[in-house]
Amino acid sequence: MSCIRFNTPAQRRQMAALAPAMLTPEEAAARHAAPPVTASKIARLRLLARAENPKIRESVASSPHTPADVAAALAKDPDAGVRGWLARNESTPCDVLRELARDESETVRGWVALNYFVPYDVMADLADDPSATVRGLVAWKTSLAREASGAEQLVEA
Repeated sequence: MSCIRFNTPAQRRQMAALAPAMLTPEEAAARHAAPPVTASKIARLRLLARAENPKIRESVASSPHTPADVAAALAKDPDAGVRGWLARNESTPCDVLRELARDESETVRGWVALNYFVPYDVMADLADDPSATVRGLVAWKTSLAREASGAEQLVEA
């Protein structure tokens, strides 16, 4: 038995006619609105940030709603996984990212380098990191930014 499926031209036209339209990100977000961030949600994040289980603290570190003071405390967490999730969280305050850029773990520093919102001065410091892996991530991200800016210039022309 073959796993290849053969459709007639009429079947292909019918499938194309019935295919769902692609939604824009805005339309998808409007259909699946996130619940509002409430004081009780922030209180839960504060409570869970002190959990014994590092996986629960990782969850807090990855939340876009983690308060700045909780993020600062999690930056000192003994578990590198928690600090790594904080480093890759695009809502992590810049001062916390600066601290994490000096982390003992090259994995954490690598995640800082890949964070879209890392300050320029931190990227400059990470470009001279002792770890070849971190330096490589900085170079890769820099090359992507150059390619993107070159593409923007082509579109403008």
